[in-house]
Amino acid sequence: MDTSTPKKIMLSGIKPTGDLTLGSYLGAIKNWAERAEQFDCYYFMADLHALTIRNDPALLRRRTLEQLAQYVACGLDPAKNTLFIQSHVHQHAELGWVLNCYTMFGELSRMTQFKDKSAKNADNINGGLFTYPSLMAADILLYQPDYVPVGEDQKQHVELTRDVAQRFNNVYGPTFKVPEPYIPKVGARVMDLLDPHSKMSKSDEVGNGRVLVMEDPASIMKKFKRAVTDSESGAGCVRYDAENKPGVANLMQIYAACTGKSFEEIEREFAEAGYGVFKSAVGEAVVETLRPIREEASRLMADKSYLNELCKTGAEKAGYIANKTLRKVYKKVGLVPRVD
Repeated sequence: MDTSTPKKIMLSGIKPTGDLTLGSYLGAIKNWAERAEQFDCYYFMADLHALTIRNDPALLRRRTLEQLAQYVACGLDPAKNTLFIQSHVHQHAELGWVLNCYTMFGELSRMTQFKDKSAKNADNINGGLFTYPSLMAADILLYQPDYVPVGEDQKQHVELTRDVAQRFNNVYGPTFKVPEPYIPKVGARVMDLLDPHSKMSKSDEVGNGRVLVMEDPASIMKKFKRAVTDSESGAGCVRYDAENKPGVANLMQIYAACTGKSFEEIEREFAEAGYGVFKSAVGEAVVETLRPIREEASRLMADKSYLNELCKTGAEKAGYIANKTLRKVYKKVGLVPRVD
């Protein structure tokens, strides 16, 4: 008899509205593969959330599959992690509507991201943009997770999810597990190559300061050679000083994450070198770090039957768990059960 303790459940969703960056990989995804040994992990492509803005349909479909392929290429083994597309599990949208009815107007009005996105999309302030935190709560609560990884920009959403879960439980009795925020293991904090005070972003429309996971080597090298440093030159200019030398510190963070070297080792390696030599070395390290990911993701994208099977298998597993939660919710709120 197996007496081992079941793994705690962790869940995270990723919106496929931009291309994955070096920052995404080094700052987060690189560490995700390790979680599978400790947690039962669910990762989904949040394509329903992407609908709050106008998308080119073909591009959204392509990016959703590309993102899935890239995550597998980055080390998320489908045999150890449940990977699926949000819209393939219809319980997300169904529970999202129910939780809309248990989320207060005032709570949604106070969401910082709604204010920010409304300002950026003044010509398309739609209902989905306002209520998507309820869908996000449904995304989480369907799987009864113990933990939800959060960054600074998502803490408010997890707190709202906890409030909604507790409100529902108070009315109907224990239904949802109230998840705890999980502070992920900190990877490299990668900043924009041209503006080291801003985080490297996949939503950067210009893109000259960001490096994409799927970018070709020549383009990567070109961007690193143009990366911002400072006016210092000569021996000793490559040293870690985040406050006074943010551009250099950013490049050292990236180089350290790609090579495993400490800042002290990097300073010794480039003690007699100028910025030109250093930036080229960082670019080459990034190219070699991303090369196997890019090649594997490209191979997976060319294997449509594999991707289709991956989507089907992931959705079936996720749907089985999600349906158990939804049936319980429907019964508690008084909906007549469907006869299969």
